Amino acid sequence: MPSQTRERVLDDSAHSAPLISVRNLHKYYELGETRVHALRGVSLDIHRGEFVAVMGASGSGKSTFMNLLGSLDLPSSGSYKFEDTEVAKLSKVEIARLRNRKIGFVFQGFNLLGRTSALENVELPMLYAHVSSRERERRAKEVLSLVGLRDREHHFPSQLSGGQQQRVAIARALVNHPSLILADEPTGNLDSRTSVEVMEIFQRLNGHGLTIILVTHEPDIAQYAARQIVFRDGKILGDTPVGVRMIASEVYKTLPQLEED
Repeated sequence: MPSQTRERVLDDSAHSAPLISVRNLHKYYELGETRVHALRGVSLDIHRGEFVAVMGASGSGKSTFMNLLGSLDLPSSGSYKFEDTEVAKLSKVEIARLRNRKIGFVFQGFNLLGRTSALENVELPMLYAHVSSRERERRAKEVLSLVGLRDREHHFPSQLSGGQQQRVAIARALVNHPSLILADEPTGNLDSRTSVEVMEIFQRLNGHGLTIILVTHEPDIAQYAARQIVFRDGKILGDTPVGVRMIASEVYKTLPQLEED
């Protein structure tokens, strides 16, 4: 990971193209004779090194927006540029390569393979990138160490707590050195203490310059980000910096100790 501070990254971003640039983005679905408008003219920029929380009620458009950012879906109209490239103009192979090498995904349900060790789960994205077996093992061990699980690399998901499973998922998202982490409700299945542990990892990664976009419905989790974007009815209702940002490493010290799952 780059060693520069987050502040330096944000200073540099003012003089460079945004990592993500969205203009007049619309997404609708045809349900019989009914057209459901999920996004209605969304425009924004996200620069390298930002930590953004995306919020909104169910049906607000936030999940649709994240699917578009992750190239899991394409807009009905409008422009989405990632690293100054118009994603809709890429071929299916190029979009798959973008997802594999440039974007790391972290989900609420962990999405780990149950019969596969932590190490092997983390190696999976590198298989699709045709990385050699020796390099796969080296990089997987490196990122597992980064999230504090070097001593759990041969454990299966069933042998890990929920927080440990989510850390494996974060390591998997990091292993191809992405430009962006998209985290969809990553603390939704975790208790309060473990949620803070996960947010500490995200804040530490962001401090090293990694761009993170986090979907959450929890206002306290959104306070760990530096910017909050709120959706309602397919539009951006608010886009503001976080006034008083929570620092996970400090919050963690105040929480009661719990038994490990």
